[in-house]
Amino acid sequence: MGKTGVANLPLHGGKAPRWLFERMVKLSGQIAYIIIEEYSTDELLKRLSDPFWFQALGCVVGFDWHSSGLTTTLCGALKIALNNMSSETGLFVAGGKAKTALKTPLEIDSIANRYALNGNFFKYVSKTTAKVDNVAIQDGYDLYHHNIFFTKEGNWCVIQQGLNNSNSYARRYHWLKSITYSFVDEPHSAIFSTIKHARILNLTDKKSKPARHSIVDFTNQPLYAIEKELSTIKSLSMPKRHYILPEDINFKRLLKGLEKISEFKPSDFEFLLGIKGVGKKTIRALSLISEIIYGKPPSFKDPALFSYAHGGKDGHPFPVEKRIYNESIEVLKNAIEKAKIGYYDKLRALKKLHTLFN
Repeated sequence: MGKTGVANLPLHGGKAPRWLFERMVKLSGQIAYIIIEEYSTDELLKRLSDPFWFQALGCVVGFDWHSSGLTTTLCGALKIALNNMSSETGLFVAGGKAKTALKTPLEIDSIANRYALNGNFFKYVSKTTAKVDNVAIQDGYDLYHHNIFFTKEGNWCVIQQGLNNSNSYARRYHWLKSITYSFVDEPHSAIFSTIKHARILNLTDKKSKPARHSIVDFTNQPLYAIEKELSTIKSLSMPKRHYILPEDINFKRLLKGLEKISEFKPSDFEFLLGIKGVGKKTIRALSLISEIIYGKPPSFKDPALFSYAHGGKDGHPFPVEKRIYNESIEVLKNAIEKAKIGYYDKLRALKKLHTLFN
């Protein structure tokens, strides 16, 4: 279970015209089908979880290369295409943008009932990945798009996107099963961002591990002991360096939330994060309490500061890995060559692919 990348994209208005979207459904579906036939469903999930391969696929099927709309439009096209062939491939897609994202659990249940799958497992993956990117990592981006791609064998990848109203950018998060062993302990790799944020809370950083433990320990105390600790905090004068401030804590609301949390007796941070009602404000308050009471500060490092799949042309964070890059290109080229599409669409797609990688 692991995050494979983050992409930052400017917000663009408008949407793909109907004639283009219909062709995107056809072409993306045919490419996906050939990759499944030539390789496997796991290979397709791996490719989709790579933010740069996903971006390239969006360009190949005709969307603006640097627009945030590429994510929602391409995922929408893939959802239609892949679900139309799911009985043959055993690959399914749930979720979408805005209100559709909220229907993800219902869509998973519907698919699970039809194909005798473990719907509860996929709902847990969907909920937890969303909670991590929206609550455990508070980087200024609020999720508004969420898709989970999953197979009858139990493999999955998640693609979701958050919006930052202040800088008019969207940040895309990619997840893939079996890259790490934890949802909450540095599930990131292949991350790149040029956009820095001053006020970030990153409880997935390894440096935040002691803070995660102390947060759980604190929530498992008797309520009378918690109230005593909170009354002490009210009188503290905090240094200016803190990214989380005492005024971030609404003590009355926090106590009400902790009373509910105490009913569950969370055993670890992942469990705590999944409790209904544990949102950004609760986690920020508990992070500050963790530092004040236990001396265990959380990390404020942006998780999207380093690395990405193929390296950089200027040698940062490492030189371009040509073998991996060429492999990515060949998979796409072979898929397009073998897809049963019209001559005009094929010519246009290959021309775009050639331009993209030269």
